[in-house]
Amino acid sequence: MKVQECVLSEEVVTADSTEAALWDAIVVPEAIKERLRNQTLLALLVRPELPFEVTALHGLCTLYGPPGTGKTTLARGLPAQVARFVPGEEVRRIEINPHGLMRAEHGQSQQRVSELLGEYVPGLASDGVPTVVILDEVESMAVARSAASLAANPADVHRATDAVLTALDLNAAEHPHLFFVATSNFTTALDKAFLSRSDAGILVPLPEPAALREILASTLLTLADKYPALGDLARSSAMNRIAEAADGLDGRRTRKVVFEALAQRLDTVLDPGSLTEDDLAAAVRNAVAETNRSEVSRATH
Repeated sequence: MKVQECVLSEEVVTADSTEAALWDAIVVPEAIKERLRNQTLLALLVRPELPFEVTALHGLCTLYGPPGTGKTTLARGLPAQVARFVPGEEVRRIEINPHGLMRAEHGQSQQRVSELLGEYVPGLASDGVPTVVILDEVESMAVARSAASLAANPADVHRATDAVLTALDLNAAEHPHLFFVATSNFTTALDKAFLSRSDAGILVPLPEPAALREILASTLLTLADKYPALGDLARSSAMNRIAEAADGLDGRRTRKVVFEALAQRLDTVLDPGSLTEDDLAAAVRNAVAETNRSEVSRATH
């Protein structure tokens, strides 16, 4: 795989871009969004004006937490949120697939990481437009070297992680208009030197019941545009009880559970507007039970 094939997307967005909807769709405490936005702006506005030796800022933020909590979607929606505050009111978004890099042939990972992060990405952003680079599931390319498995070619793993660190140092010094957002489900798998270069580590946790209610209700209200009766369910007091029962689900699964509820009965498949609070509550119970079984299975293997 060529390094350019590891770039999933590259585009310049503005504040009124449709990308703004990605940010709004994720239900997390507002403080998380504010911290991510502010950290990004600090890097894009202040770092170019000061030498790296003064700021020690690498232009890197790590979003971490359980799968399904919206880390990647927040990162994708981030450029539209900061565009209005930067010169030119445009921000480039580059999304990287680290897994593609790490599928390189034996001994090639280091070279490909160096080419991608040290040459190709800076080349895409050579026009000076503020740029957000998304490294999704970064643990695949910045593996903790102290824990590298002998069965997984640790020498290649070490060299690839070294290449990531070198590229971050180079970009911090030479390309302060680049800002990297890394996402990780398993920070224990990340190299300590990578974490030390992160200007901020932001936890994106599982949603609290109030957020679960908002996710369920917003999904139902969207469906209510076509099936009006679902609007009544979304606004009913039963949603509080159902959201409490959903505690432990991630945001992605919570949205899906509405459709799982619709699929339980042929009647609701043919007429989604006939969905009841009992249907939704049953689907939530099933989803929570499946999640618990999955966690037990992982813990015992």
